[in-house]
This record gives sequence, C-alpha cells and structure tokens, in this order.
Amino acid sequence: MRRTFSFALSALMAVSIAATTATIAHAQGPGGGGGQDDGDQAAKKKKRDEEWNQPKAPLQQLRNAGPCPYVKVLYDASRYVEFKDAKESASQAGFTGEIQSLASGCAYKSDEPIKIRAEVLFQLGRGPQAQGDKHVYRYWVAVTERNQAVIAKEYFDLPVTFANGADRVYVTETLEQITIPRADAKVSGGNFEVLIGFDVTPEMAAFNREGKRFRVNAGQAAQAQQSQTQPGTTTKQ
Repeated sequence: MRRTFSFALSALMAVSIAATTATIAHAQGPGGGGGQDDGDQAAKKKKRDEEWNQPKAPLQQLRNAGPCPYVKVLYDASRYVEFKDAKESASQAGFTGEIQSLASGCAYKSDEPIKIRAEVLFQLGRGPQAQGDKHVYRYWVAVTERNQAVIAKEYFDLPVTFANGADRVYVTETLEQITIPRADAKVSGGNFEVLIGFDVTPEMAAFNREGKRFRVNAGQAAQAQQSQTQPGTTTKQ
C-alpha cells in the first residue's frame, strides 16, 4: 500500500552525532510549483546520477559513502495478537498481525543526510473472536543511535478490510524516504538504527518475547494418533 504523507519525527534528543530532525516521507505525486528551485534540483540530480553512472538505479543500488543504518523489526513488537478475556488460545484470538518481511536500502555521500527507503510486508489476520471485517492496526517507526537512545519515533494507522469469508490479508507499506541528518561527513550510517514494530500492549509484548505460537492442528493430530492405536487394532513397530 502506498500512501502519501510527510512528517517530522518528534521527541528529538540532542545527540553528539546528529542534532537535527530526522524525517520520514512517502513519495509525493507529480504536480505543485517549485519554479527555479525544482529546475536546480533536477539539474543537480541529473549531474549526480551521471557522476555515479546509475541514472535509473533504485535507491538500494546507489553508492554510499559508508554502511547503511541497521533497519530491523523489534522482536517484542513483531506480532500483534488480541485475546478475548486474556485467554491465550487459538479459539480466543481476535485480530492478529505479523511483520513477514522487511527490505531496505540507503543513499548518502559527502556530508549529505542519509536517505533510507523501506518496504514492510504485513500479514494481518482475523481470528474466531474478531468482531466485524474491518480493523485499524497501528505501527511505529523509530530512529535511534545504535544500541542507545531513541532520536525520534512516529506512529501510523493501517486500516484493513477483510474480504467476505477471508481470515487474512497481506499489505505492503512503503516508506519512501527516512532522512537522517549528519553532523559532518565523518558520521557513518552504521551509527544509527531504524526500528519498526506494531503498537502492542505489555501483554502482547510478553507473548512475543516468550516466543509463543499456536499449533491449531495439534489436537486433530492427537486424535488421529489415538484412533490408530485403539484396542483391536494392530500397529507395526
């Protein structure tokens, strides 16, 4: 799913390696006035592409001055599972979600800001206790100093409508541009991390942290095994 939006990440912390605002934006559509500025930017882009000899290369293929920031899913927030009456069982599951995959790339050189593009694949489900065919999931994107403080964090709503009779749907969210300013050319992308996850409750986070998963067919398998070993039947060892 591509949605057009642009925002400045809030809760910015003053840090030694970058003391300016990180931003994330989806690609803007054509149109709008820029006048001479647009022409200058286009000329600069063309010159840069010619220098790098990659006029049509996607962001992931651009040459960087250094390593890209780490972009990953926070394990404790990688799944979203609602339970009716706090009972952890497949029969009590409501709306569910899981981040299936994450792909990203970055581009920067000299003292330019780091620009990251990321695609996130969500698998969203509707369990036996889910009410209705619509649900709004919420997820967040955070920029941090690697293994340290959060520089900025922003939340996004992901509305989903399940088709009649469907119990799952896949949605791809594309973050066209995550921008991380750098104090100077010596600041490497390896100093930063971009984390992504669902907005989960403490109970959901604990469920994820413990690695719990359902085996819905476990009971069926057990019953099948019992039927094969009932009195009067013979099994070969």
